[in-house]
Amino acid sequence: MQPDINPVAFSIGPIQVHWYGLMYLIGFLGGYWLGVYRATSNPGWDKKLVSDLLFYIAVGVILGGRLGYVLFYKFPYYLEHPVEIFFVWQGGMSFHGGLLGVLVALFLFGRKTNKTFLDVTDFVAPLVPLGLGFGRIGNFINQELWGKATDFSLAMVFARTDPTLTPRHPSMLYEAVLEGAVLFVILWWFSSKPRRTGAVSGMFLVCYGTFRFLVEFVREPDTHLGYLAWDWVTMGQILSVPMIGFGLWMLLKGGQKAA
Repeated sequence: MQPDINPVAFSIGPIQVHWYGLMYLIGFLGGYWLGVYRATSNPGWDKKLVSDLLFYIAVGVILGGRLGYVLFYKFPYYLEHPVEIFFVWQGGMSFHGGLLGVLVALFLFGRKTNKTFLDVTDFVAPLVPLGLGFGRIGNFINQELWGKATDFSLAMVFARTDPTLTPRHPSMLYEAVLEGAVLFVILWWFSSKPRRTGAVSGMFLVCYGTFRFLVEFVREPDTHLGYLAWDWVTMGQILSVPMIGFGLWMLLKGGQKAA
């Protein structure tokens, strides 16, 4: 199979609107709708708070995701081409960097609204998989972050970005399913019942970290990084391990049980 989707969704005069950006927009709009719905069953939350929260998250995702990609994955390149740091439409967003950016944003949001940090993260965690799933679809359309060579029945040739024309795992679609659909179902179910403070956030960290760690086995490592240890450990796995550990700690320790 050889997907061939134009990364430009449509043009308005000289302005090109890319699918990559539209996927993020759809993710944010979907997250807003789910947040408004979730607010109806969470005392202390309303539509205005959700709107403010999504603004903070959007800023955190964009700044953190881009800076994380620059620092964790291609720092030497961007050191020589600093202007390209701002070319976000070309792709290149780090989930782990985006997560750090969002955590800072949520901390600031909590201070402004007099909510605890974990109350905010517990509320927002079930909304995140929607954005993650659509973001991975954006990676697929951009034909970036593809997987290793394989003869698996689902293998695809990403001719636009892979000059070798090698059949590969469509690892970005695997992640769209696991980090998007599956993670959403788990968190929406888990958060539907009263949980200890921090438990929903912990479940998110454990599940995402585990899914990402596993998919890295079939995902081609970044060419400028390669494997970091033992010919199989990738940067994505190294960044995922602390997430899993911290998430387990939050699940086991937790805070006061919700009423």
